[in-house]
Amino acid sequence: MASTTFNGPVRSENGFQSITKSATTGAVTVNATFGAATSITSLVYRNQNHPTTAAINATAVATAAEVATGYITSTSAASTTITLPTGTLLGAAIGATRGTVLELYVDNTAGASTVTMAVATNGILSSAAADTAGSFGDLTIASGATGLARFTIMFSSATAYVFTRTA
Repeated sequence: MASTTFNGPVRSENGFQSITKSATTGAVTVNATFGAATSITSLVYRNQNHPTTAAINATAVATAAEVATGYITSTSAASTTITLPTGTLLGAAIGATRGTVLELYVDNTAGASTVTMAVATNGILSSAAADTAGSFGDLTIASGATGLARFTIMFSSATAYVFTRTA
């Protein structure tokens, strides 16, 4: 079937599906279903509103669910290191495939000491991680008014990611 372009809203009483058809077997795979009970798979996860956040107030390995919220807060009075979960655990939690991107915000504005980010197995620091303090590669988040950071987690496969500070 040829591509169709619409001008204006597209409506359906029975929902929409995005599919892939195998060129060799003809088997159809549903990639995404949009309807009354919408489920989405194989899409890039981006949520700028962060209705759910995770609080990590002591040195710990963050769970995949905590990182998947996209927003971690810390109010610790002591220096804190937050280690990301393995690529396998995080990839499974968000349904990652090659090219999946997750933005992670770390908020240390209410903390009294620094937060340092670290990666685990199948997590690779980007080359920007060697940059000096306060730059895009810096993995340390100050406390107080300037204690905000944004990191990009980009998956090279379903189980491996590159971790970069982007703000």
